[in-house]
Amino acid sequence: MDDSETYPRPKPGGGLRTTTWIALAALVVLVTALVLLSCRVRRHRVQPGHAPRIGFSMDSLVVERWKRDIDVFTRSARDLGAEVILEVADQDPVVQEKQVRDLLDQGIDVLVIVPNDADRLSAVVAEAKSRGIPVLSYDRLVRNAGVDLYISFDNEKVGSLMAEAVAQRVPPGGGVVIINGARNDNNAILLNRGIHRIIDTRVAYGKLREVAEIWPEYWDSEKVKTQLEAVVAKDRRIDAVIAGNDMLAEAAIGVLSENRLMGKVKVSGQDADLAACQRIAEGSQYATVYKPIDRLALKAAGFAVMLAKGETISTDASIDDGSFKVPYARLEPILVTRDLLDATVIKDGFHSAADVYRNVLRDNPAPGR
Repeated sequence: MDDSETYPRPKPGGGLRTTTWIALAALVVLVTALVLLSCRVRRHRVQPGHAPRIGFSMDSLVVERWKRDIDVFTRSARDLGAEVILEVADQDPVVQEKQVRDLLDQGIDVLVIVPNDADRLSAVVAEAKSRGIPVLSYDRLVRNAGVDLYISFDNEKVGSLMAEAVAQRVPPGGGVVIINGARNDNNAILLNRGIHRIIDTRVAYGKLREVAEIWPEYWDSEKVKTQLEAVVAKDRRIDAVIAGNDMLAEAAIGVLSENRLMGKVKVSGQDADLAACQRIAEGSQYATVYKPIDRLALKAAGFAVMLAKGETISTDASIDDGSFKVPYARLEPILVTRDLLDATVIKDGFHSAADVYRNVLRDNPAPGR
């Protein structure tokens, strides 16, 4: 290509000299480099000898398991020499946004967040990252935010385990009701995907019949009760209920009991709450999915400290948050039925045998229990 197509030639007796053009070009390169450097986020790192400050933003403590998550995480972080500052938003995304900003202003070294709304908190997470503060999405993913790390159980597998457990126990052509989690929770989307992976093929071949699918706006037992009552009023031919968690499973069991349907309906949930494990021992709930919370919280605390120190974390998986591929530390969930209670939640010390079999022991004592 002729130089005249790129740079104008200096006219004889005047104009810019070649050396001047070279100097200007160098200046442009220098200014561009400075602009790029100024736009680059400076990664915040805790200073050697100082305790990492972990800001933990929790959606709520409504579900039984979250109290355990916080206790184990906080204890583990302190054992690693870190300080944890906890904020609980009581299921209010507006409050959670404000609390996250308050945490950022307190000089935290890393943000750990259990989002109430997977989409609404993208902006405040972006603000944290713009300040150079790494973000760990704990058990629930913040979408379109490019968090530094997501740690959770394989939620699609959780959904598949819940669905498979009851699908194998219903008669041919049996009716199934799906009760999903909150629409604004990315985990509920993944659970639903895993549920339908099992259910859809069976429905297509006539082995199951989908009676109804409920999508509550929030993890709200009362709203779910109302919606399930409406379903039962239209169609009582229900053989199984797949509930988004054990709290919703309990709500479903209440409705089924009131309508004298509990004798034949298989109900599954997740979280292995104590009340759910007791219902499994008694026979009113068929299955739950156990997610060893201690392992999750312990790993998350370690990762949070590593992020605060600017250390590299390697994962063997990633997840699409809608805009970014996010590093994903994925843990395996475990199915629990009555036959598996001793080998899972009790063996791990998640619940004691005395607590799980309390009502069974009182009403129907069994040697060795």
